[in-house]
Amino acid sequence: MKLFIILPRFPYPTEKGDKLRAFNQIKVLSKRFDITLFALSHEKVRESDIEKVEPYCSSITVFRLRIISVIWNILLAVFNGKPLQAGYYYNRKAQKQINKQLKTRKPDHIYCQLLRTAAYAFNTDIPKTLDYQDVFSKGVERRIPSANAVMKMLFAFEMKRLRKYEQYVFSKFDNKTIISKPDRDFIPHENNDRIIIIPNGVDQEHYKPYKTKRITDLVFIGNMGYPPNIDCAEYLANKVLPLIHHKHSHVKLTLAGATPHNRVKTLASDKVIVTGWVDDIREYYAGAAIFLAPMQMGTGLQNKLLEAMAMKLPCITSSLCNAALMAKEGTDILIGNSPEEVADHAIALLENKEYAETIALNGYMFIKSTYSWEGATNKLAEIIEHSSRKESVKK
Repeated sequence: MKLFIILPRFPYPTEKGDKLRAFNQIKVLSKRFDITLFALSHEKVRESDIEKVEPYCSSITVFRLRIISVIWNILLAVFNGKPLQAGYYYNRKAQKQINKQLKTRKPDHIYCQLLRTAAYAFNTDIPKTLDYQDVFSKGVERRIPSANAVMKMLFAFEMKRLRKYEQYVFSKFDNKTIISKPDRDFIPHENNDRIIIIPNGVDQEHYKPYKTKRITDLVFIGNMGYPPNIDCAEYLANKVLPLIHHKHSHVKLTLAGATPHNRVKTLASDKVIVTGWVDDIREYYAGAAIFLAPMQMGTGLQNKLLEAMAMKLPCITSSLCNAALMAKEGTDILIGNSPEEVADHAIALLENKEYAETIALNGYMFIKSTYSWEGATNKLAEIIEHSSRKESVKK
């Protein structure tokens, strides 16, 4: 069976959540489908990165989004009512290439990742699945309170358009998937319960416990150019860490991850380490005592929590994150919804090694039994196969 996949970004390296999801899904789906991959990209994709994906695809096309066409398409979106990010990723030349490949390769199914690629599959009768993945409108809404006056207006503008678009694309696809139940409930459609939950997994062979020298006491990991991660980094450095220092002045926090924003870089001090890109992020999981991710905004399932728990780190998060993760509070994970609560949990773990080891072990067992890419993606494969067989019978 032939599967045509359309992505808003090339799926390697996996430093962003959507790329991590796409890469691991492609690996599993390739065992059951002949995959044609069409990926958009803002920048030139290295041959070495393409080589990482080639074993799983019979054809790969990378379409470069040039800045002039991006600006033009955003302007068009302003006037045609589409969300700005849908305009950003839509390109007529890319559409022509996709249409041509659909005719020549004759896929049995089309799989689009995120709203950003949905429009490329609107005008075809081929069975198709849209992965909403996250609820973009809710993510934008959560950024409004902390934004300045100009950005507040822009976010409100984009949020309204995203809500309409999330509802509009629903009827355009045979199947819809999403990462978690809380996200599904936020999709503004009366039949949102028909959206199928396909969670992320974690590569448990790659992310597994090992002993190494202590690098830091506390660690937060993620793409440090992503607004919810920037916000969380500031929250930890400015609000949580000072409270911990009242009792343990020596404690250090490491903010590890690619493309740190200037707001993150300015947090660096003798007690706050900002790493930027690291070749093997596992060293920072393994070299920390506690993983912190009390996210205050954003949507979806946090891959960083799956990875940290898979490496047997005691983790502290927020109710917002755990709503998607669904770990048992106080047993598998600790929940802190204020700086004081996060600090108190961190202090308790630092002062009681046995308690920390118990939380870490419980979290590890929870992830091992609940989150695997193989299990989640095989469910997606069954949905695709069923939809394609139904269409074949009709013909």
